[in-house]
Amino acid sequence: MDWPALREAVANCQACGLCEKRKNTVFGTGSVQADWFIVGEAPGENEDLQGEPFVGAAGQLLDNMLRAVGRSRSGEGTQGVFISNVLKCRPPANRNPQPAEVAQCAPYLARQVALVQPKLIIAMGRFAVQSVLQTNEPIGKLRGQVHRYQGVPVIVTYHPAYLLRTPSDKAKAWADLCLAMETANTPLRR
Repeated sequence: MDWPALREAVANCQACGLCEKRKNTVFGTGSVQADWFIVGEAPGENEDLQGEPFVGAAGQLLDNMLRAVGRSRSGEGTQGVFISNVLKCRPPANRNPQPAEVAQCAPYLARQVALVQPKLIIAMGRFAVQSVLQTNEPIGKLRGQVHRYQGVPVIVTYHPAYLLRTPSDKAKAWADLCLAMETANTPLRR
């Protein structure tokens, strides 16, 4: 499936009950030639309204984090990033994603990663981490290591919304971004 076919498949998806109340699907945004692929958890209310991931305060923090390491969602080519979520539709009242919903959306995320062919994936937040790495381990135990998804190095970090609620963990997130930069600049990444 190429980009247009994948975008259409997501837009028309009715595989789970989340489609019933969505305003928009949240496909993803950014450079399709990016070296970095950011994976979040699920769209919130603002994302559902705008059809774009990481908008609002969490999105502003993510943009600032990316800018600090010389990346941006609007950047072209390899200096940009592609940003997506595990779920493409908003769970009601921003509840946690259910396993069946994650399973239904997993092929969409896998295809996005295959099309972008990133050199690095950053999984942000518990559900993104658990979905990408197929684990129930907490983020705290998985941080500071390089994991793999479809042969691509994965760095685990906290979700920007969590960092807004727990600013004391911003230093840990910065350490994760430093590990991401180090990993992305290491030869033979795949």
